Amino acid sequence: MLAPGETQETDLGVIELPADVTPGTVVETHLGEPFEVRRLRGPDLFDHLERTGAPMMPRDIGLVIGHTGVASDDRALDAGTGTGVLAAYLGRLGVEVTTYERDPEFAAVARKNMATAGVTDRVDVRTGDLTDELDTLDGGYDLLTLDTGDAAAVVEHADELLAPGGFLAVYSPFIESARECVEAARSVGLTEVETLETIQRRMDFDDRGSRPSTAGVGHTGYLVFARFLPDIG
Repeated sequence: MLAPGETQETDLGVIELPADVTPGTVVETHLGEPFEVRRLRGPDLFDHLERTGAPMMPRDIGLVIGHTGVASDDRALDAGTGTGVLAAYLGRLGVEVTTYERDPEFAAVARKNMATAGVTDRVDVRTGDLTDELDTLDGGYDLLTLDTGDAAAVVEHADELLAPGGFLAVYSPFIESARECVEAARSVGLTEVETLETIQRRMDFDDRGSRPSTAGVGHTGYLVFARFLPDIG
């Protein structure tokens, strides 16, 4: 990934990217090798954002977006920013995201990543623990996403944080944590509670035949979904 105005050495020569470059422009190295400038897309961000830990996988992000229907102009509250991949994806959809990261260094990296993703106007990365800030938030969020070890403690306030019809999505690498979140969601009256194990297998095709790949990560974790549908009677 090369920003406008930067220079990079490659096996095919040195690339000097003009400051006013636009997507679609073809730039040649000093050896005459052509490179096309392309606009960053979600998968590119996953590969190139600076990492501070294991980010949420694109397939898990896809499940969050698909199961909650989050869309442009929605408001999302997130905890456990980490690298910020989920926040960046949501911001690029036009979602207004407030995300909390406990580690100041991780939060600083996440802010730089939001600048790289072009979503600083939609993603507010805050340094702190969401559980300490619950009383300061107005609520009314369309989506609550959590990727923290104490997610269940926040889920216990989901009915105060979510707008009617809003969704909860919790990612956990451990089934015990997922169960705690399910129980917390039910205790505060959330409905449509379900838990999915995220598994995906790549297929290999060659002259010998076709089969699931033996390489790569198949299982990543568990996603708990729930919805806030308060009584109106």
